[in-house]
Amino acid sequence: MSTPFETRDLARITVFAALIIVLGLIGPIPVPGLVPITAQTLGVMLAGLVLGARRGAAAVGIVILLAAIGLPVLSGGRGGLGVFFGPTVGYLLGWVFGVVITGLIAHSGRRSWWRFALGAVVGGILGVYALGIPLQALITGVPVAQTALTSLAFLPGDLIKAAAATAVASALLRAYPAAFVPLRSPRPDVAAGVPANA
Repeated sequence: MSTPFETRDLARITVFAALIIVLGLIGPIPVPGLVPITAQTLGVMLAGLVLGARRGAAAVGIVILLAAIGLPVLSGGRGGLGVFFGPTVGYLLGWVFGVVITGLIAHSGRRSWWRFALGAVVGGILGVYALGIPLQALITGVPVAQTALTSLAFLPGDLIKAAAATAVASALLRAYPAAFVPLRSPRPDVAAGVPANA
């Protein structure tokens, strides 16, 4: 059974919701030979890596809620109900799916760079694409296979973001492990008194 968020959790969730919004203020970053990179999904990946599935989903949910009520919190200053009827709505909803997968993988055991990397790629990229591509195809009327092929143009940039998220989360874990939510052991009786990162 899920428990209510503690004050410290609410602070973490708020910080990461703000981080995702701030990253949306950054315009597309040009990369020679590649599709320009938008930074907002980097914040989604980091939310999953640091906060875990439930708290990460809460941070992303706040951003989506603020967008729904009309605040310009999405990349390019977008907001309002119109974004939920456009071709990118699947990617937006995919943030929730992706951050949950990212958090589950990253927090499935002792934290390490490879769990961070795996979580960022599987959740932050594949999880988001899993909703984004089909819904984009449905709304635009373009076949799923063709939409998926077109979306491959964004893969190099997303891999760069996954690498950056892995590096940032790994550095944060070394410098300030208290930023991460405590790991839960499947057997509390055994893990009682054992530090989360032991």
